[in-house]
Amino acid sequence: MERQPTTGGEAIINTLGQNGVEYVFGVSGGAALPMFDALRTTDTAIELIQAIHEQGATHMADGYARASGKLGVTLVTSGPGAGNTITGIMTAYMDSVAVAVICGQVPTTVIGEDAFQETNIIAISKPIVKHNHQATNPDELSLELSRAIHIATTGRHRPVLFDVPKDVSQNNISVVRSFETPPSNTGDGSTVPDPNSVIAIADAWRQAKRPVILAGHGVLLAASSSELLQLALQQETPVTTTLLGKGAIPESHALSLGMLGMHGTAYANKAIIEADFLLDVGSRFDDRIVGDAESFCKDAFIAHVDIDQREIGKIITPNVGIQADARVFLKAMLGEMALGKTVDRSDWQKQLTEYKKDFPLSYETGNGLTMQRVIDETYKLTRGQAIVTADVGQHQMWAAQFYKTERPNTWITSAGAGTMGFGLPAAIGAQLAKPNEQVIAFVGDGGFQMTMCELATACNQKLPIKIIILDNSYLGMVRQWQELHHDNREIGVGMPGNPDFVKLAECYGAAGILIDSEDSLEAGLAQAFEITDRPVVVHAKVRKTDNVYPMIPPGASYDKMLLGPPKNLSID
Repeated sequence: MERQPTTGGEAIINTLGQNGVEYVFGVSGGAALPMFDALRTTDTAIELIQAIHEQGATHMADGYARASGKLGVTLVTSGPGAGNTITGIMTAYMDSVAVAVICGQVPTTVIGEDAFQETNIIAISKPIVKHNHQATNPDELSLELSRAIHIATTGRHRPVLFDVPKDVSQNNISVVRSFETPPSNTGDGSTVPDPNSVIAIADAWRQAKRPVILAGHGVLLAASSSELLQLALQQETPVTTTLLGKGAIPESHALSLGMLGMHGTAYANKAIIEADFLLDVGSRFDDRIVGDAESFCKDAFIAHVDIDQREIGKIITPNVGIQADARVFLKAMLGEMALGKTVDRSDWQKQLTEYKKDFPLSYETGNGLTMQRVIDETYKLTRGQAIVTADVGQHQMWAAQFYKTERPNTWITSAGAGTMGFGLPAAIGAQLAKPNEQVIAFVGDGGFQMTMCELATACNQKLPIKIIILDNSYLGMVRQWQELHHDNREIGVGMPGNPDFVKLAECYGAAGILIDSEDSLEAGLAQAFEITDRPVVVHAKVRKTDNVYPMIPPGASYDKMLLGPPKNLSID
């Protein structure tokens, strides 16, 4: 214990600095003022990124965390300030992202009295955080905040919330209690793979003629992409990924099958139909991957590796399940697989190569500008080297298909929660995390308008992000489902009131570029990427009613995959 003449707010900011925090994304307010004031009165180098809205601030912290691999931090006030972070917290929780939300609270003397801007954020946030805590003792602030950070960044990464009453952050503290030992139970258990289970997986893999690896977000969180590729090469085994797993293996690699599932590549989905062995590392077998659980890989040996024991057997019952960190497991598997011979898999590789030729990703040209074309041309222009954030909807799926991810942690999107409005603020966080990288946000006209106020934040910071608005004047994915599953009865999906996005960008101080035809595409994109001193909004007016294919209908088996409109033949 070290005596320090400091306030609770200063203890919080000092603790963040000691934990390597460089940015705090926030919106100020009365109950949080002692903590915001401490950003000026302490010696830390933490920079405040002032957002316009607390949801945007939380998405910024999320994007920062995903791009950097570090903790993202949001600082807000009580009541509506804390409440506005809930969508961002839920997004981070569903996608296993380490974010710490620190919020002010009314003084302890009036908690429970419905004081001005009082909200029981502890109760509200409980289902969507890994840990939350309301501070009551200024002397315990450093210890408890460090403990919360430890919980967020170990085991399965997930958000935490730290609620600080104003009197606790404002009062002087007499001692600083240090956080020295990790909590005895963070809910993650052991991350060392069981040796017998590793051997069982290896034995089954050696005999498999048609093996497939499914790589999820856990591979990226464990920084184990190199081990994954080494193992795939060693065993001549193709790799498909979840939406969040993009980048676990370079998608231009011969062993990459691209994304799996509802809107995955046809050849990845076909491989799953025929696989006799599936190794899932760091994926939770969500419904968009599995479809019909009873028929999913029903004739295959399934091995499931996840850092969270609760995910093993929750959706799919594996032949072998291992609770382990992905990197530790992959290293163990590399050693074990090197001890024995495997069957020849050249026929499997040839078959998958044929599937790539027979079922390629493609799009129409010469009949109006499509989202796919805009994304593909952006990919070619950047040579696939940008960090891409995507909002949610049709453009998200097309971006996942046509913008190949070559490096870990360069594809950032909201997968589990499917949060519209995520793309722009996440791009702001990613650009601050990686200032020397090109950052692109693919957004729809609907989702963009949910957080477009954060253009002010991007302009204030002079961030050279490229915001590509794919404007079809629809909530496109919802319209697609209405067409396919509700007899094309459109309701609540048109966007007739869209603004002139070029003028909007210019009002904020960003550059605005209009692309409204195939002929203007290449020149418009080239112009956008030449501007590097401020954000650029590209308003791409695209065809209105295109649908995303391939598509496995929700809850359906893989053999029901559609390659085009229902009148077309399925994959069989």
